[in-house]
Amino acid sequence: MSAVIDRDSPTAEKSTSATPVRRRRWRRWLLMAALPVAVALGGGYEYVVGERYVSTDNAYIQQDKVTVSPDVSGRVVAVAVHENELVARGQILFRIDDEPYRLALQQADAALASARLKVEQLRADLGEEIAKQATAAENVEFQKGEFQRQKDLLNTGVAARAKYDSVRHDLTAAERELNTAQQAVVSARAALGGDPAIPTDRHPSVLEAMAKRATAQRDLDHTVVRAPADGVVSQTDRLLIGQYMTVGLSAVSLVMNGSSWVEANFKETDLTHMEVGQTATVVIDAYSGRTLTARVESIGAGTGSEFSLLPAQNATGNWVKVVQRVPVRLRIDPSDNRDAPAVPLRTGLSAQVDVDTHFTRPLPGPIRGALAMIP
Repeated sequence: MSAVIDRDSPTAEKSTSATPVRRRRWRRWLLMAALPVAVALGGGYEYVVGERYVSTDNAYIQQDKVTVSPDVSGRVVAVAVHENELVARGQILFRIDDEPYRLALQQADAALASARLKVEQLRADLGEEIAKQATAAENVEFQKGEFQRQKDLLNTGVAARAKYDSVRHDLTAAERELNTAQQAVVSARAALGGDPAIPTDRHPSVLEAMAKRATAQRDLDHTVVRAPADGVVSQTDRLLIGQYMTVGLSAVSLVMNGSSWVEANFKETDLTHMEVGQTATVVIDAYSGRTLTARVESIGAGTGSEFSLLPAQNATGNWVKVVQRVPVRLRIDPSDNRDAPAVPLRTGLSAQVDVDTHFTRPLPGPIRGALAMIP
């Protein structure tokens, strides 16, 4: 006969209560064993990829900036833009009084016309001197014939000595006049640049007058100051009507559009595995939560202190080692941020930069050996 167990007996109660206690004990042991394993795995992962990403918050948005200054001096008569206004390339920024330059252009036009008339006069003078030379040459030939006749008559005793001397003197004078006429022709030809057929506008004096006229026209054109590129104009409040501007004096500033980059100053210890072309993520403080993608474009040739106005002198007794910073330029490519929300980038904004160097630290030798033994 089979024995019947009474579930209400003390023995039955002990057997049923022992099962959950045993299960809880196994769970406790499992958790105790899993925790070190998780810590080891996490620590190992951090050890391997701990140097892959380097980051810094010493980073700022940069854009090309240009200082607009006039090329001519004068008083400002009109300002055509306002502070922080978006302008296009070639748009008028301000005007300078053009009256003096307009008069200078008129004077240059008159000088150019005078130079052209002078060339025509020189060409006429050359023709006149050539005619004088021909007349002098004919006179010389006539005097030579007369001298020869008087010489023959003198030899035969018919002519007087005084007449012979007078004819010889006239021949000498005619030859001198011919020589003078020849020199005048050479001088007149030289005044035309050695080429009587030279075009009027190719004559040196005309070219000089044309250059002065072009300079006057350029100065007049530059009384209207235009934007050299697309961008946002700034510091226009200090440009006042009636203010006298000199050449090279800063008038307004223009922050160009379409060219933005990040100037990130990394610690020198972060540059070990950084290379040009590596990708980076940029989070701008002004737009928290919006991430942009950038690429390392260049790494500075030296630390920031090397290019400072007064470099640090470390050859002193109170020297303290300080981790140096190296500027790294990261280019923000619009093609890499098509899916990112469009945000206006303004020069000088602070940013957080993380560069992916793709570097993984090798495992220690004993661990690699143990892993190699695992089938």
